[in-house]
Amino acid sequence: MSEQFEPSEPSESAERAERAEAAERLRRAGYSEADVQREVTELEEKSATAARIFDLRRIIGGLFVVYGVIVTIAGITDSDAEIDKAQGININLWTGLAMLALGIFFLAWLKLRPVAPVTPTLPPEALEGKPPRGA
Repeated sequence: MSEQFEPSEPSESAERAERAEAAERLRRAGYSEADVQREVTELEEKSATAARIFDLRRIIGGLFVVYGVIVTIAGITDSDAEIDKAQGININLWTGLAMLALGIFFLAWLKLRPVAPVTPTLPPEALEGKPPRGA
């Protein structure tokens, strides 16, 4: 007694009716199709801006540059006793310079290959103020 449930694909007329219902609900609420499309476009632009701001290359590069400067300064001001502890190698200086180089690499990478901006396009009816196609 096992019955299989196969979801049926909605027909084109059902989809058109559903879009028309949604458009009518928005009109009753005081929104036109163009208003909804503009709102979606604005949200997509804000999302793209947030993605650029929180790009990991910017965060990682910035942290490596800051810590690299701190460790390099510590390496420059190391005493002979501290250098002797590291078997004669100024480990702070070399580590700081390596961190600086890595941080600059990440920031240069960010500058040379930025995140591609998303350019959402409005449908023609939103630009011209025509009613939606399904209505």
